Amino acid sequence: MDEAFLQHYSLGIERDRLSAGGDHLELVRTFDLLAEILPPPPARLLDVGGGPGVYAAQLARAGYDVQLVDVLPLHVEQARELAAAQPEAPFGADVADARDLSAFADESVDAVLLLGPLYHLTERDDRVRALAEARRVVRTRGVVASVAISRLASLLDGTVRGYLDDPRFAAIVERDLRDGQHRNPENVEGWFTTAYFHLPAELCAEVEEAGLSVERLAGVEGPGGWLDRWPEQRELVLLAARLAENVPAMSAHMLCVARR
Repeated sequence: MDEAFLQHYSLGIERDRLSAGGDHLELVRTFDLLAEILPPPPARLLDVGGGPGVYAAQLARAGYDVQLVDVLPLHVEQARELAAAQPEAPFGADVADARDLSAFADESVDAVLLLGPLYHLTERDDRVRALAEARRVVRTRGVVASVAISRLASLLDGTVRGYLDDPRFAAIVERDLRDGQHRNPENVEGWFTTAYFHLPAELCAEVEEAGLSVERLAGVEGPGGWLDRWPEQRELVLLAARLAENVPAMSAHMLCVARR
């Protein structure tokens, strides 16, 4: 964890990012995709890098047996608060690194969610290690759902929002496109933090290198994710996202579905 990463998340912005003002497109679409692949409740799910528990809370309310882990103590504290607020559908939350899930036995869960760790692990070996740990703990034929950020994300976002007018952001985009290494050393608001941005084929290759079998790679938000039309034109944006699922690089996030 570098200093920019810690500074970015220590502000607590993740707690409400996906739900402030109503459910965010990223949240709605991710749940749409997960609904197609997750085993039925009460299957046991491991939410790795689950942040403050937005996904875990909803999955627990749907009847799943959910355990969340995150590398940041602040996120774990927030997730525990969220779990305590729904005593009828609790879930567990502990501090752990995606690359070391030693607290979990081999083949001990039905599905693993990696909805955030891969893009914050900037070295390929670390990403493959995290995926291998997910493979180890999931049962045979179990699902591993991994999310990555598209290599084109800052280019598209910067074009729509006008960030490219700033030469500092243009330099960030140049590096993103060149090698996928996204850096925002000044922590300029809206420019994200230390991360790795994937090419679609690259994400699939890493998943397969970890010993998993890729079933599908889908774009999450689609082209509407770049435009300020959510939620006013909700159905149009969702339709565009579904139509663009097979063009994953068009979305900010790409979801890879794989099985052991």
